[in-house]
Amino acid sequence: MGNFDEQLQKMKTQPGFIAALDQSGGSTPNALRAYGIKEGAWSNEDEMFAIVHQMRTRIMTSPAFNAERILGAILFENTTDRDIEGQPTADYLWNVKRVVPFLKVDKGLAAEKGGVQLMKPMPELSALLDKARAKRIFGTKMRSFIKQADAAGIKDIVAQQFEIARQIIAADLVPIVEPEVDIHCPEKAKAEELLKAAVLEELEGLPAGQLVMLKLTLPEKDDLYADFVRHPKVVRVVALSGGYTQKEGNERLRRNQGVVASFSRALVEGLSAQQSDAECDAQLDASIQRIFEASNT
Repeated sequence: MGNFDEQLQKMKTQPGFIAALDQSGGSTPNALRAYGIKEGAWSNEDEMFAIVHQMRTRIMTSPAFNAERILGAILFENTTDRDIEGQPTADYLWNVKRVVPFLKVDKGLAAEKGGVQLMKPMPELSALLDKARAKRIFGTKMRSFIKQADAAGIKDIVAQQFEIARQIIAADLVPIVEPEVDIHCPEKAKAEELLKAAVLEELEGLPAGQLVMLKLTLPEKDDLYADFVRHPKVVRVVALSGGYTQKEGNERLRRNQGVVASFSRALVEGLSAQQSDAECDAQLDASIQRIFEASNT
């Protein structure tokens, strides 16, 4: 458990942010397109995942990707099954980079109902958590989606997130609970107030010593989530970019004390397969520095 304790301490106390490198099958073509690789570049899913692993490997092996600025990285299951420089990806992240590995465990979103999208059922979750432990992964991430300021729908989302979080905690992993609020939600501020109340209620119900992380959309009201930042059962509050550009995401992040980034699209903005390694490293280094500074408020 030495690694776990060291990783928990890092997640709790060190400055930095989390790199979200967990695009799954559905979102991978968009991620590759943004990276300058068109859909005709692969003929099946295996080839697509091999190409995306090359992209992620390029990011993770870059000198810019280091523990001074990056706390952790969220991975897609397919990435954890592959190696980087001769080591399983999660081991490479921790042993070489001292970056804490997380695994995306949800299976995508169900159809919209009550203004929200719950997570699809996860019948294989128990086996996946066993696998995560065997691969020395610290924590997990699961996402659901709030489209409307519907009190009942938001309560359902949070209840589902915490029900599964308790299963993940029982497996000795730290869950990142991600009830994303759509940045285009017509009553975004109201949805965020409802979400905050529902999450606080669930946190109060967690037994002492049980820990979660929260991954939330950057709110309309600055420091809305300050109670979570200070909460004894919350390891860290991280923010998703959610479709905001890196610039806007960073500006919003600066206005929320103690919240750090967990950006995906905004992290890799400007990276391209056509860049030389030197150009790619320089672009990544500049992005990481900007996001680090915005997270360090």
